Amino acid sequence: MYEYIGAVHVHSRYSDGTGDIPDIVRAASEVGLDFLMLSDHNTLRPKQDGWEGWRDNVMLLIGYEINDREDRNHYLAFGLGKTVGVRITAQEYVRRVREQGGIGFIAHPDEKRNSMPEHPPYPWLAWDASEFDGIEIWNHMSEWMEGLTDENKFQRFLHPLKSITAPPEETLGRWDALARERRVVAIGGTDAHGHKADVMGFFDVEVFPYKVMFKSVHTHVLLDEPLRRGDADAFEEDKWRIYEALRAGRCFVANSYQADPRGFTFHATSADETLQQGDFMVFPGKGKIALHVELPREARIRLLCNGEVHKEIVGREHTCSVPHAGAWRVEAWIEDKGWIFSNHIRLGNADGAC
Repeated sequence: MYEYIGAVHVHSRYSDGTGDIPDIVRAASEVGLDFLMLSDHNTLRPKQDGWEGWRDNVMLLIGYEINDREDRNHYLAFGLGKTVGVRITAQEYVRRVREQGGIGFIAHPDEKRNSMPEHPPYPWLAWDASEFDGIEIWNHMSEWMEGLTDENKFQRFLHPLKSITAPPEETLGRWDALARERRVVAIGGTDAHGHKADVMGFFDVEVFPYKVMFKSVHTHVLLDEPLRRGDADAFEEDKWRIYEALRAGRCFVANSYQADPRGFTFHATSADETLQQGDFMVFPGKGKIALHVELPREARIRLLCNGEVHKEIVGREHTCSVPHAGAWRVEAWIEDKGWIFSNHIRLGNADGAC
């Protein structure tokens, strides 16, 4: 399969970001990203102004981040030709995104940050909404702010990449529970705004440059055929191949600051079928299907089923037979830092549950 690396959840001057789109895309290109998913707050104006397309060898995809009347329940929506409306409930905009053929992800679902009163948390509360495609299991900016204290703030501002450890356990647990009932796709987001800080009242310093933020939490998408890079005529079709791969769970989340994750694979094989991340199969019985993990470098491999650790080893690859049904996924850790988090391969009952 062909692997493409992208930064999801990015803001520009069209909402509360500080960067112009050409500068943001240039930063993504310099870092080596293949695609960039812009999601300014409550507007599709960047798309309407013609910015979507191949720019600086980067596929720029434009959606937007929706919220409800109380500025809660933030939702990343892509693949839409127009906004879905304002002053409506989270349940309603999740439904409308699906009805309009778009794809949607719950943003920073368990955010709890309290270090800056001017930047309160924005958790997801509308869990009775049932038509979301996935959730953002890892948000760089949320984790950075949630861990901020008076004691560590200098180091965290100085080294914003070193402070990122892993997705929240609460979010991983919630995601694993949801995956027992249906496919819920995990993505990782930067939540990049290019934040600036006032220095002694004299000038602003960009403390979270886009280029720095684009070096950490990525979403890797796997396609059956290569993108036609730079081909404007093929852009629309290739854009939807990215979206459909995300919808299907053909992707994984990784922190590239820890190590280059390219080449990671997680799949399952039976006597006559191969399953990729995001796939479901009726469980054929103990010993009739095998899981395969391969990493580009040695790390601590954790194989989990329904959120519980089934096996943990140190190495570059692992193969095992599956003893029972469940939602299976892989984590890779380098020392005490999370590196790679796969999507689930789901083995369950005829009704689609695990």
